[in-house]
Amino acid sequence: MRSIWRGAVSFGLVSIGVKLYTATEDKDVRFHQVHAVDGGRVKYKRVCSIDGEEVEYGDIAKGFELPDGQLVILTDDDLAELPLATRREIEVLQFVDQADIDPIQFEKTYYLEPDGPATRPYVLLRDALQNTGRVAITKIALRQRESLAAMRVRDGVLVLHTMRWPDEIRRPDFGFLDEDVSVRPQELQMAEALITSMAADFDPTEFTDDYREAMTSLLEAKQTGGEVQPVPETADPGAAVVDLMSALRRSVERARGGAAADEDADEDEAPARPVRKAPAKKAAAKKAPAKRAAAARDTPADEEAPARPRARKVTAAEKAPAAKEPAKRASRRSA
Repeated sequence: MRSIWRGAVSFGLVSIGVKLYTATEDKDVRFHQVHAVDGGRVKYKRVCSIDGEEVEYGDIAKGFELPDGQLVILTDDDLAELPLATRREIEVLQFVDQADIDPIQFEKTYYLEPDGPATRPYVLLRDALQNTGRVAITKIALRQRESLAAMRVRDGVLVLHTMRWPDEIRRPDFGFLDEDVSVRPQELQMAEALITSMAADFDPTEFTDDYREAMTSLLEAKQTGGEVQPVPETADPGAAVVDLMSALRRSVERARGGAAADEDADEDEAPARPVRKAPAKKAAAKKAPAKRAAAARDTPADEEAPARPRARKVTAAEKAPAAKEPAKRASRRSA
């Protein structure tokens, strides 16, 4: 067990260091709320009712609404400044008979353990309570709330029962209490006889939680029958944001470079033009403007045209094939 509170029991002039432990625990079968279609966990968010934004736990304060509709907001610092003497002390107020305490006042139960060298005064208080048959009425502050508490002995350990304040217990207000209902003596005698026949010493170990056992059997039967499924994996929200940002960045880059990309694609897909040899100087000179125009069309606007190479002299060896080219074309046409 892990202690949830540490302080001292103030008993007259004696101070007994103790640790507080939760004495009870729930054994209920706990379920998660899931989506019936895919088994995904249903989660709840703390959302502000004004701006609709999710609120971090550290930004949550306590608010008290006044009768006139105004709101008072208290922070943790405000609560820490409250003068609460029982914050680290269990103050013993008086000793009473346990029969004087109505069980309706009991709320939660805790164990008290001696802290360090406080074992001797702890045992002294325990034995004194047990010998006198009394219960100590105390006050303690837990979770920023002060409560009455009854301290008694159970199995050699001091047990603390937090109690409700008198104004926290509701009074029964039912209509039949004001009615004059008569019961025949024979009926009352039979009821008393039945109670006497069922009288026994209370042993809590004789009773079981039938509903919890039935629920456990149902879960085991479904597991044995294969009616189970793996817990669905959920995507990391941070990774989704990163992927979204990457996709947006690529889209912007593609939109910016769209024009240049389209022109490059046109150049790649255009078929290669056949290269013809110039038949003569004059023919090459005539077609030069057309080539320059085609080059101007193919060159992007933001690129500079390459410098024109200087003209070189044509040798006799190059002239001979150029002269024969028209004759070859004529023979091809005739053929």
